[in-house]
Amino acid sequence: MTNPSASISLRIPTFDDVRIAQTRISGAAHRTPVLTSRTADGIAKATLFFKAENMQRAGAFKFRGAYNAIAALDASSRQNGVVAYSSGNHAQALAYAAKLQGVSAVIVMPWDAPDIKVAATKGYGAEVIFYDRYTDDREEISRRLAAGRGAALIPPYDHPDVIAGQGTAALELIEEVGEIDMLVVPLGGGGLLAGSALSAAALSPGCAIVGVEPEAGNDGQQSLRKGEIVHIPVPKSIADGAIVTHIGVRNFAILKDTVDQIVTVTDAQLVDAMRFFAERMKIIVEPTGCLAAAAVMHGAIACAGKRVGILLSGGNVDLKTFNMLLGSG
Repeated sequence: MTNPSASISLRIPTFDDVRIAQTRISGAAHRTPVLTSRTADGIAKATLFFKAENMQRAGAFKFRGAYNAIAALDASSRQNGVVAYSSGNHAQALAYAAKLQGVSAVIVMPWDAPDIKVAATKGYGAEVIFYDRYTDDREEISRRLAAGRGAALIPPYDHPDVIAGQGTAALELIEEVGEIDMLVVPLGGGGLLAGSALSAAALSPGCAIVGVEPEAGNDGQQSLRKGEIVHIPVPKSIADGAIVTHIGVRNFAILKDTVDQIVTVTDAQLVDAMRFFAERMKIIVEPTGCLAAAAVMHGAIACAGKRVGILLSGGNVDLKTFNMLLGSG
């Protein structure tokens, strides 16, 4: 199977693009806080710095890349709007970023996307078109829509301006806490990890970079080991933001040269991390947003004695699902 993106002339972003993105999104994206917890430090036997992108506009880091990608379009490209495909966070982020910049948006979403994410996407003014993630090709649907409407296609991760925008979260983290020994980042399609790797390599040389996937969908781990992009069937996990079948081409071009390892965590470990954040740190983090933290706090990564940056990628989980996962006790 071939990734359609491979046929596109690739522009691989650099750290210079991340710096440009930082300027573009300044004043639009929140500079989210970096949180600490002595209890979490004790569990991991390390000094942990949590970059709280669950507190970002539209509830996730995705706002950074979406806003940057739209801001980078020229006037003629904006006239016919933008099209994207997403299970939720990129959908909300692009819809909101488009609204703020006066651009129309069409989002292709799976019919089983969380209700809270669908409602937010529509609430920001985007048109939503549903598909079946297990039988339909969302990329093909989106390309057809974009071509038919003359709109700009902004995919959720395999896009240079999206990757650069996502890299600003790690940039801010390192600017705030100084050099770190390790950076741990959730991995779905690879936009956040690729952008983070660009920032970490430039600002904290020698920093180990680790990606974390749901155990049921370890295509990134397989790809890194094999040295080429591996495609898998649609995985099933509560980490809905990381349910992808392959890493993006541009993303992998960066990851294969910068990432030290990719590890996985179980859904049960994600729930444990969600509970920890709710009970001990008083914040709501969605399952996908807990990937990196769960890996560190459950020992999937050897990080004792290190200064570790952890990206909490989002907080978009509806209360019904949140309560169901955590239970009444």
